[in-house]
Amino acid sequence: MALTGATRGLGRALAERLIEGGHRLVACGRSESLLAELEGLGGDRVFTRPVDVRSAAEVAAWAEEACARGMVPDLVIANAGKINDPAPLWEVSAEEFDAVLAVNVSGVANVMRALAPPMIQRGRGVLVGLSSGWGRFSSPEVAPYCASKFAVEGMISALAQELPDGMAAVAVGPGVIDTGMLRQVRGEAAGDCETPDVWSRRAAPFFLNLGAADNGGSVSVPSSGE
Repeated sequence: MALTGATRGLGRALAERLIEGGHRLVACGRSESLLAELEGLGGDRVFTRPVDVRSAAEVAAWAEEACARGMVPDLVIANAGKINDPAPLWEVSAEEFDAVLAVNVSGVANVMRALAPPMIQRGRGVLVGLSSGWGRFSSPEVAPYCASKFAVEGMISALAQELPDGMAAVAVGPGVIDTGMLRQVRGEAAGDCETPDVWSRRAAPFFLNLGAADNGGSVSVPSSGE
């Protein structure tokens, strides 16, 4: 599988679960040292490169090298994300607004553009855009993030209609997890939510079980009570 944003938060926890499960992993993130740790955990089963998902060229080079190594993924999770500091929309600078959309929207598009073609050529696979509850309803002071995740929902829905039979594009909401991004918005109150490690033990099999029947879906990782 291929995973972006694999060096921290949900991505790091999910990467560790997949490696523990014996899966091959193509991963990227911003920290070379943390990516090296993942390679240390999985050896030859793990291929990583430092990538800024905002750069179509960097994403394409990462995908091309992975595929050249025979690691065309069956599952892609575009997880890398960014949130704005809480503020009314009129107080969010144009630079911060654009930065959120560059990662959360253009970053997802770059990943799909790079990895969908080799998967289509092989005739199978699932492409996941990580969404959010804030991609399905809105809240104050996170307008840029809401805009980006609503965009992911629309993008994935359109992509689902473009894929050949036997493949799937799915928007997945992870749930409310104690990550750095949540703490950026909620502060210490985020500590009341479950940790990425706990979440990942439920999320990994959920992602791995997605298939063609889920094409076009807008779904969520089941909560711990489900």
